[in-house]
Amino acid sequence: MIKPLLTILLFSWTLHPALALDYSLPDMGESSGAYLSTVQERKLGRAFMRYVHANTNVVKDTMLTGYLQSLGDRLASKAQLGAGSFNFFLVDDMLINAFAGPGGYIGVHTGLILEAETEDELAAVVAHEIAHVSQRHIARMVQEAEQMAMPAAGMLLAAILLGAATGGAGAMAMAAGGQAALMQKQINFTRANEREADNIGIQILAKSKHDTRAMATFFQRLGRATNSGGVTLPEFLLSHPVTADRTADALARARARAEKYPYQQQHDDFDFQLFRAAIRADQFSSGKSSAKHFKSTLRDGRYRSEDAERYGLVLGLMRSRKYSEARKELGKLLSKHPRNPMIRATNARLWLKQGNNQKAVSTAKQALASKPGNHALTVLTADIMTRARQPKSAYKLLKKHAKSHSDDPQTFKLLARAAAGSKKKADSHAALADYHFLVGEPDVAVQQLLIALKTPGLSFYSKSKLEAKKRMMEEESAALKR
Repeated sequence: MIKPLLTILLFSWTLHPALALDYSLPDMGESSGAYLSTVQERKLGRAFMRYVHANTNVVKDTMLTGYLQSLGDRLASKAQLGAGSFNFFLVDDMLINAFAGPGGYIGVHTGLILEAETEDELAAVVAHEIAHVSQRHIARMVQEAEQMAMPAAGMLLAAILLGAATGGAGAMAMAAGGQAALMQKQINFTRANEREADNIGIQILAKSKHDTRAMATFFQRLGRATNSGGVTLPEFLLSHPVTADRTADALARARARAEKYPYQQQHDDFDFQLFRAAIRADQFSSGKSSAKHFKSTLRDGRYRSEDAERYGLVLGLMRSRKYSEARKELGKLLSKHPRNPMIRATNARLWLKQGNNQKAVSTAKQALASKPGNHALTVLTADIMTRARQPKSAYKLLKKHAKSHSDDPQTFKLLARAAAGSKKKADSHAALADYHFLVGEPDVAVQQLLIALKTPGLSFYSKSKLEAKKRMMEEESAALKR
C-alpha cells in the first residue's frame, strides 16, 4: 500500500506517462480551504522540506538551484499562484523524477535533468508540478492533516516520498497506519489529478511561450529508452509497468492537447545547456575523468552546444586543479558570453582557486551588481568574500538577505561562518541553529541556541528572541518524538 501512496500524496512526475489516461475529473468543489488553509499548507511544506534535507542529497550549489528557480518562476508567473509562491530545489539522484510537496516546494532529480535535451522538455515537467500546486491537489486530499502536528505531518509526507528507506520500520509503520483510511480515496483520485495537471501544465507552457509538444517528445524518448533497457524505473513504479499500448495512448493524448496551441519556436536554452553540463560534470568520480569526457565530446563534435560542452570541461579542469588550463578554456567562453551569470560565477570561483582574492571578490561583486538581490549571486558573493578573508563584508551582505530567504539552509550556514569571522559569537550560533533546524536536526539547533544564550553582554531583546526560537524548536522536536 505504501508504494502507490508515495506517488499520490506527493504527486510525483516519474517515467509514467500512463497517468494521463482518460479518467473523468471528480467534482472536488471550488474551494479546498475547508481542508487545509494556505498558511497550514505552507507550514506543512516547511516541515516536509526539513525532512527532505535530512534524508536526501539536496544540491547545495546555489547557482544551479538559481537556474531552476528562475525557470520555475517564469512558469509560475503564468499559473494561478504566481512567481514567488514556489521554491524549487534539486535532488542529486539519477532517478528520472520530479515531485510537488505541500506549500509550493517542487523537487527535480538530476537524473531527469540529464535525460531532458531541451529547456522546453524540463519546462513541461516543471509546469506539470506547478499545476498540482496551483490546483491545491494536496490540500484537497490531505483533509485530516489538521488532526496531526504539522511537523509530524510534514515528516510523514517526506517519509512517503523517500519510500521510508531512511526512516526504518518506524517510519514505514507510521506511514502505513497514520494514513490508511485515506489511501483508497487518494488512489481513486490520483489519475484525475494527473490529467488536470497535464491540461493546466500545457496551458502554462503555452502562456510562457514554451513548446507545448515538449512533453509528448519527452515521453516518446523515455518510452524508447525504457523499452530498450536504457532507463530504470523507480522501485515504487515497478508494480505499474509502462506497456507499449499505454505509452502510445498517453502520447496520443499529449499530442492532442499540444495541437490546440500554435507552434512555438524552440527556446534559446543556452542557460539550460550550461545547467545540464554542470550536473553532468559532477556525475564523474573525479575531475580527471570529467575533463577527459568533455575533451572527447568536443573533439568528436558530440554535443548540442559547443560552448556548454566547453563549460563542462572548465568545471572538470577546475575539479582536477588544472587551473591554468581551465583559465584558458574559460577565457573562450567569457569572450562570447561576458555577462552570463553562470559563467561569471565560475570566473569568480576560478580566481579564488588561483589565489587571486581581489579579482575573485571584484568579479563576484560585478556579477551581483548586474542583478541586485539575486539569491544565487548574493550567496556566491558572500561565500567568496568569506573565503577571501572578508567576513565582515559577507556578514553585512547576508544579515539582511537571510530575512527574505528564511527557508534556505545554505544562507544560514554561510551567515554563521561570516558572523564567526566577524567576532559575533551569538549571531554565529543563532545562524547555525537556523541551519540545523532547516536540515531536520532540531535537537542540534537547540544546543546551538543554548550556546548563543550564554554569550556575555546579550541585550534583553536578543535574549528574548533566542528564547522564543528555542521554545519553538523544542516543541517541534517533542512533536516529532511523539
